[in-house]
Amino acid sequence: MNKIENSFLNKNQFGNDFLWGVSTAAFQIEGAHDADGKGSSIWDVFTSQKGKIKNGHHAVTACDFYNCYQDDINLIKELNIPNFRFSISWPRIMPTGVHPINQAGIDYYNKIIDSLLASGIEPWITLYHWDLPHELEVRGGWTNRKSVSWFKEYVEVCVQYFGDRVKNWMVINEPSVFTGAGYFLGIHAPGKKGITNYLKAMHHVTLATAAGAKIIRERIPQANIGTTFSCTHIEPATESTKDIEAAKRVDTLLNRTFIEPILGLGYPQKDLPVLKKLNNYILEDDLNNLSFDFDFIGLQCYTREVVKSSILIPYIGAELVSAEKRNVISTDMGWEVYPPAMYHILKKFNEYDGIKKIIITENGAAFPDTVQNGKVHDIKRTHFIQDNLEQILRAKEEGLNVEGYFVWSLTDNFEWAEGYNARFGLIHVDFETQKRTIKNSGLWFKDFLSLA
Repeated sequence: MNKIENSFLNKNQFGNDFLWGVSTAAFQIEGAHDADGKGSSIWDVFTSQKGKIKNGHHAVTACDFYNCYQDDINLIKELNIPNFRFSISWPRIMPTGVHPINQAGIDYYNKIIDSLLASGIEPWITLYHWDLPHELEVRGGWTNRKSVSWFKEYVEVCVQYFGDRVKNWMVINEPSVFTGAGYFLGIHAPGKKGITNYLKAMHHVTLATAAGAKIIRERIPQANIGTTFSCTHIEPATESTKDIEAAKRVDTLLNRTFIEPILGLGYPQKDLPVLKKLNNYILEDDLNNLSFDFDFIGLQCYTREVVKSSILIPYIGAELVSAEKRNVISTDMGWEVYPPAMYHILKKFNEYDGIKKIIITENGAAFPDTVQNGKVHDIKRTHFIQDNLEQILRAKEEGLNVEGYFVWSLTDNFEWAEGYNARFGLIHVDFETQKRTIKNSGLWFKDFLSLA
């Protein structure tokens, strides 16, 4: 009997109040890129540029969730998944990023929310999952301090139209990723580069996170408000002082830079000196406006990184030693399969006093999947989920704060710069026909969630 059939895991071990769900993002699944008055996003523009996305893929259609949402919600219900995380496309409801609103976009998300509730599934909204309206990017995007005001205007609209039925809100998704990849390295939309762009974007996004949360709290006092952070367990390549110090700088960049100001601790400038350049953009009262008392923090953990010192890498003096170079098992994203990373991340974030509740809002793996005789035997993904759940249970049994787990992702989708090459879904999508096939991992999760 293999592990899929014989896993010792039982959902009851996690407690009756533990939250189970699945996560998605608008740009990655919706398609309908210009339907019904939707404006263009930075990702619409970025994907249209030659050489930006692997194999020249784009998300014009993606998973066609815009038209297939009812079928996909039926599949969520079939899989016994009680919570569904999805994001609002800012340019779908505000085509230029600011008023006027696009009523067709509002109507679309109202239909999704109503359908979820009718199916007994709790909606969890992410307000910003990377698809900034292009017209705002033309004005500087997140490097423009006005982005905080633009975002507040957008949040007001979402709360006005969806707040009567939606209790659970996530303000911004993985700020370290979209500012680093989009405004420093230029490998994600909008494709900007340079330390100045990055630091401006970082500060404005952090201000916007707190400002958006305050609006939700004012308008919906009983709302469950969180925001999500990408987290990676960091280890030095050797026990040398140089590697240990390099690992500390990388850990500061990836795991501390965005959450600490939100918790009222300020930016960790001492442990990452380049952050002192932020002082050029911090105005009076900014430090008071960076923090918010969130009801929960979403952590998104997939792997660990091993770090060595490198004088060739500016600002951080460190480089990652790839999974390939270390000859360890990895996913289609080139990420090491290392489930203990989940435990270490939970332990690390439990050390912060200001976090009330931790939910794992993304975790999953990309592996090559094929449909054979109507089935997808994705045993590696099933093992990945089980092994990560074992690490969460280990943390929980030690008394660490962790109160939910959302799989990334419901369906295979458009995986940003990787295009359609990296499949993360519990459900396989044939992107030519849009046919859905529940993978064995999805069937295992269904059985796991149906245990009494």
